[in-house]
Amino acid sequence: MGNVIDYLLDTHALLWWLFDDPKLSGAARRAIANPDHRLWISAASAWEIATKARLGKLPEAGDVPVRFEYYLRKARFSELVVTVDHALRAGALPGPHRDPFDRMLIAQSLATGYPIITVDPVFGEYGASVFW
Repeated sequence: MGNVIDYLLDTHALLWWLFDDPKLSGAARRAIANPDHRLWISAASAWEIATKARLGKLPEAGDVPVRFEYYLRKARFSELVVTVDHALRAGALPGPHRDPFDRMLIAQSLATGYPIITVDPVFGEYGASVFW
C-alpha cells in the first residue's frame, strides 16, 4: 500500500459513483477506485440527499436516502461528521454562493485540507483544492 491520500466527495460525485454514471470523469473514477485513497463523505451530503429526495428533486437517488450507511460501507467510504468548526467556517464564508450544502463541503475541504472531487468550479473559487 502506497501513501494514503484523502479525498472528500461532493454529493453528485458520490451519486454518480454509486450508480456508475458516465458523467463522473475518468480521473475522478480512478481516484475513487484507487485502494490507496481514503474517501470521505460529509454528513452534509446525507442531509442534501435526504432533503432533495423528500422534495422530489432527486428521483435518481433511489433508495440511497434510506440505505445511506449501507452504501457508504459497501463503497468503503468514511463518514465525515460536521463539527462546530466546520459550521462556523461555512457560516463565515464570504460571497454570494447560497447553497448551504456546498458551503459546508467547502468549509470541510478547507478545514481538513482534503481535495474535493467535484465538477463544480465554485469550490475552487473559495480556495478549496478541486479534483476532477
